[in-house]
Amino acid sequence: MADLNILDFYKDTALILMSLQRVFPRKMDLFVEDLIGPDQVDEFGLHTKRHEACFGAMLWLAEEGYLRYGATVRQEGVDQSHLTAKGLIKLSAIVHDALTDAKLDDVPSFEAQERLTMIEHMRRAIASQSSEQLTQVMRAFYNE
Repeated sequence: MADLNILDFYKDTALILMSLQRVFPRKMDLFVEDLIGPDQVDEFGLHTKRHEACFGAMLWLAEEGYLRYGATVRQEGVDQSHLTAKGLIKLSAIVHDALTDAKLDDVPSFEAQERLTMIEHMRRAIASQSSEQLTQVMRAFYNE
């Protein structure tokens, strides 16, 4: 059985990358709450482990060179974030492996190629709500 923290990490990083790709090349403020929903802090003002993990995923993507940001907003998110060239290139890469069910019948060749990009595989995996499919896509993303 897969570790739940890794499954959450894959989902969080996919959602972060999809959000940034959607507005590229503009910068955006990225908040944990927008990705995983509202969080209830405890009596000491500390966030849940789930919230901290999503915030950590944002910082990890930056450390690994997939995104840049201007500053952190406490532990709520990052401001002025955007994809790096590395992030954009990896998301735009054509992946011929059958990671997700890409319907390519009766579509123009350009559209068929677009359906094979990594970002499209991510979108389909998130939409499917299949942990197995998302794991396969995100492993391919990080291993390329």
